[in-house]
Amino acid sequence: MGQLLQLAGAFAVLAAFALVQTGRIEASSRTSLVLNLAGSMVLSVEAYRGAQWGFLLLEAAWAAVSAHGLLRRRRVALA
Repeated sequence: MGQLLQLAGAFAVLAAFALVQTGRIEASSRTSLVLNLAGSMVLSVEAYRGAQWGFLLLEAAWAAVSAHGLLRRRRVALA
């Protein structure tokens, strides 16, 4: 099950990257940020479970940046 979760998380992050790079979405779009947040959160949990501390740091930071982007979008929309 862990491998399947890792693949799903990696696919989400890579899908966001591919969509941005091909010009289909903007890096700051909700879709990009949600895919990055979901994928990096899954990978963070898996890294923690496997005691892979460098990978955990990378993915947790990726999740935090994505969450910050989503919160910023929400504040702008509410203003």
